[in-house]
Order: sequence, then structure tokens, then C-alpha cells
Amino acid sequence: MNPRTPGKWRAVIVIVAALIVLAACAESAPPVSQGPLLLAPEDLLTLRNNALTSGPSITGSVQPERRADLRAEVSAVVLAVLKENGDVVQQGDLLVQLDDTAISDTLTAAEASAHAADQAYEQAERQFQRMTTLRQTGVVSTQALEDVEIRRNTAQSDREAARTRVVSARQQLDRTKVRAPFDGIVSDRKVSAGDTAQIGKELVKVIDPQSLRFEGLVSADSIGAVQVGQQVVFRVHGYAERDFLGTVTRVNPAANATTRQVEVLVSFADPKQQPDVAGLYAEGRVETQRTAALTIPPAALVLEGDQAYAWRLHDRTLQKVNLRIGERDARTGEFVLESGLAEGDTLLRYPNSTLRNGQAVELSTRPHPADLSAEVAPLGASAGK
Repeated sequence: MNPRTPGKWRAVIVIVAALIVLAACAESAPPVSQGPLLLAPEDLLTLRNNALTSGPSITGSVQPERRADLRAEVSAVVLAVLKENGDVVQQGDLLVQLDDTAISDTLTAAEASAHAADQAYEQAERQFQRMTTLRQTGVVSTQALEDVEIRRNTAQSDREAARTRVVSARQQLDRTKVRAPFDGIVSDRKVSAGDTAQIGKELVKVIDPQSLRFEGLVSADSIGAVQVGQQVVFRVHGYAERDFLGTVTRVNPAANATTRQVEVLVSFADPKQQPDVAGLYAEGRVETQRTAALTIPPAALVLEGDQAYAWRLHDRTLQKVNLRIGERDARTGEFVLESGLAEGDTLLRYPNSTLRNGQAVELSTRPHPADLSAEVAPLGASAGK
């Protein structure tokens, strides 16, 4: 007999014994609960017909209707910038001070010239009055009177020209002080103290934050359906979870020569709800048509490739219903139902992958936490599907 034979048999016996113990443990394990699925009212929703809007898309940005790009009207050095970006200003507030030394000298010279012209005119006027009196007595000739009158008229013209130069110099002096044209805020400061400002150089921008509007573009293919007074639903970047309502106030009569898009201006329906920042990108839809349609929210919809289905509650059991869905409503985010369900059907929110067709359901208005731990909790965990 082979001396290794007893050792082999002992190993076989140990393995068989271990398998028997594992089988016994498996038989003694409690079976998986096959009880009904416990649901609370908030786990269900009822399908209803909703107002479905459609129309051309509109893209653009939120811009203030009242805005001013203040530029230098005289060539001078910037002495001081008194307001910074975001500062609130009132109409007439001083924003930028330019160097007025040269212009002040020009004004002084113009005023002196005007004073001299006034004196010259007054003297010429007195001489003309004397010559007129002498001509009536025949002491002087008509030619002498006409010569004096010409000198009087010339002095008068010189006086008016001198006064005009004074007014022009004062206007130039006023232009060295850049003031706010209306109540608003400073949106963009372009210069600093010490900069040389040439005529036409941008100095500062002022906007009225209470006059924001949506300046959008609509494709020329769809512009025929857009009219003044139609409602617009749009979203603004930075406020992604918030829908804004507006009204078309103007449709540009000419398309852009490059893009062939047409500008459409939209005012906010509620000025108190408008964003706090101008220049943000916005996109939405002009509601040119409104129809009633059965829609399903994404919370009850399951998408697997090209297939779509939902879980319907009927006679206290779950039914897997295949669906055919249409376009998505940009305003509500819900999908149009073309077939599969009817108005009034009750659907399960956020279904998970462990549900079975025909599975029993038990409704509870006040579910016990211990009962929901195995059934309802997975539903919330699959909400991201």
C-alpha cells in the first residue's frame, strides 16, 4: 500500500466536511424579503396636461438700455479719477478731472479780448450818434456818416466774435470735468491719473442697472413668427436655475449683414427680478405657439439607449410601460409624451434598477423609517439616473 494514501484520504475528508458546513449555513440563512414595496405619497406623481410652448430660439446678452461711454472732448492730462468700478453715481457727479491749465489761460485771454471789444464798440457807437446829430444840422457830409457807421458795425462784429470765443473757451473748460449723465453705476474705468487723454479716448462707462433688457438674435428663417408683445422665456448664465420672463418690445427691421440674424429686444416682465450684473450671456425661446400636451418630468423617466420607459402604479402593482417621447420643453424641462401613458396615470419618482414588473406596492402616508430603509432609500439614491 502506498504510504501517501492515508494522507490523501484525510485531505478529501476535510474538504467534504467543509462543503457540508457551508451548505448548512446557506440553508440556515434567512430568505430575502419578498414583501411589497413600501411607498410614500412623495414617491409618486400624477400625469397632467400642461401648456406647451414652442417658438424660435433666441440668444444674446443682458445689456442696459441706458448706458454712456464717456470720452475725452479735449486733449489734456488726466488729473484725477474720482470714481471706481461699481461706485454708485448721481446725475452731475464729477467722475474724471482733466488738466485745465491751458484752457483756463485761453479763457482769460478771450475774456480780456471781449472786454476790449466791448469798449471799442461803445466808443464807435458814441461817435456814430454824434455824427448822426451833426449830419442832421448839415455840418458833416453823408459820406462821413457812412464811414463812421461802417466802423461802428465792424466794432459790433468784433464784439460778437470776442463773446463767442469766451463762450467756446468756457465750454472747453467745462469739458475738462467729466460728469455722470444720469443716475447709475460706474461699469468700466478706462484711465488713471497721469494718462494723456486725446480727443475721443474712452474715459469711463456708466450704466443704469434698472434699465437692463435682453438683447437677443433670432434666425432670419424664424423671424416671421416673432412679433412685438410676445412672451419670451430665457435663462441667464450665472442664474442657471432661474427662468426669466420677458416681452418682445422691438424687432429690428434689418438683418445683420454678416450673420443674417435679426436683433430682437426683450424687456423684463418684472424689473425687480432682473439680474444684478449686465453683460451676461442669455438664451431662451420666443413663445410664438402655445398648445396643451401630456408631459412627463425627468424624475419619472428612465432612458436606456434608444428606449424610454416609466413605472406606473396600477391596482397596487408596478407596471413597466414603454414610452415614445417627443421634444423637451425648454421652459419646464419635461418631455412630451406621444404614447404609452394617459392623463391621470400615477408614476413612480426616481425608480431604481431593482424593481420588477408586477411587483406589489403598499402605500403609506406615514412610513416607518425601518420599513423604508430597504425600499425607499434606494429610490433617492438613484435620483441621478
